[in-house]
Amino acid sequence: MNGFRLDMDLDFSFTDESGAVTRGSARAGGSEIRVAVDALESFSAGGIPSLEEIRPLAKTFADRGLTVVVDGPDGHIVSLGAVASPASQRLITRSPHIKLGKLGALAPLLKRGRGPARRFSLLPPQTPLPLMPTVRRSIVRRITTTHHTRGSGRPRLIFVQDSASWNGQVPREFTLSSEIVRIGSDASSDVQLAGLEGLHAEIVHNADDEYVLVPHGKVAGSVGSTGESVLRTGARIQMGQWCLAYFREEFADHGRPFGGRSGGELAYQAPQFDPRTGTTERDGSRGIS
Repeated sequence: MNGFRLDMDLDFSFTDESGAVTRGSARAGGSEIRVAVDALESFSAGGIPSLEEIRPLAKTFADRGLTVVVDGPDGHIVSLGAVASPASQRLITRSPHIKLGKLGALAPLLKRGRGPARRFSLLPPQTPLPLMPTVRRSIVRRITTTHHTRGSGRPRLIFVQDSASWNGQVPREFTLSSEIVRIGSDASSDVQLAGLEGLHAEIVHNADDEYVLVPHGKVAGSVGSTGESVLRTGARIQMGQWCLAYFREEFADHGRPFGGRSGGELAYQAPQFDPRTGTTERDGSRGIS
């Protein structure tokens, strides 16, 4: 039921176990009750209710349209009931009916070491206002890699056809099931393609479970034109009139840096050093427009 009106003009004092005297007042002239105390030491020694106890009380005040404002010697501490609590504070109090006051006024209640009976914290220990994340910025995490078995993820080459020449058929695929796959025009090639050199390129499955393109003829596309290139999902290999794309299921693609992947990451990846091999691996998507 809403519409409560209170009229109050009360002065009070109490003495704690150490003999310290705390004085205060309670004033009301409508729906707001303002409580003020001249010291907080007695409270921080062990008499403050927990947030779990305050939440239902604050909701009761709000249901009745009442607001209780508590002030300390350093300013406003907390308001309960019909208040406009900021979203950032709700993350702390887990209640829309509790509005925290000034950090300076709250500080005496947050101090530690005032006795084993202390049960109170309106804030998580040592968390300032406004709410700030507690982040360790210097953590060095060890990069891991996939745990799937060697050669898994169905590594394969897919013959790419552009929109002008595509006939609507599923592109041809060649599964990389051998440790070395030879590509060229020779009859002995595993992938025989007319118009290429006899041995135009090789794809080698190395000891790190990576598939590496070793060019012998002219190679373009998203791989390096010279030297070996570690293949990543989505990499394109252009040899003469032939364009092939490399694919391996993501769960088994070691990726960069040897635990992620380059294909589909929507951003250029800077060269990264792989301590397993002592080599610097470049972005597998380089050259893709």
